[in-house]
Amino acid sequence: MEHTKRKTTENGEEADNEIRVTDRRRVYLDEDGAQQSNTEAERPNLKPSYVEELENRTKAAEKQTLEIQARFDQLRQQLQRETDETRQRLNRAADERAAAEKATFITSLLPAMDDLHRAIEAGSGGAQLDAMLKGLRGIATSFENALSNAGVETVPSIGEQFNPELHEAELVIAYFVRPA
Repeated sequence: MEHTKRKTTENGEEADNEIRVTDRRRVYLDEDGAQQSNTEAERPNLKPSYVEELENRTKAAEKQTLEIQARFDQLRQQLQRETDETRQRLNRAADERAAAEKATFITSLLPAMDDLHRAIEAGSGGAQLDAMLKGLRGIATSFENALSNAGVETVPSIGEQFNPELHEAELVIAYFVRPA
């Protein structure tokens, strides 16, 4: 807002003496006394338009980056959750499979156990030695078949060179006490 002051000279002529006043207040009164806000004083726009455009594009890119990061975090959490669920499901399936195989193995050993109990009863009753040996051979065959079905194989070791990957060794230490 600018004000002009006129001064009267000695001749009676009016001369223009301009006094320029720039009102930098945010609120000022106009000629009617009404209050108005000085929008130019509030926000002077000194930036070129291409700088404003670049700032707007930067803000839009930052917003898009935040949205993409949030979506990535969400997908990563979903993938982690699905991976954990899959791992748990596979562990449960493996446990169930192991329990089923264990039950199958035990079931295959039960006939041999029953035969052993019958052999013990026959031995207590005074059965003949030939019949007892025949029954024990049948039990050994039944037991070997159960182990073979479980994947156990015999490894020939008598007369062979010791191989720690195939053979198992037991160390027996004998102590001798000398008579005094």
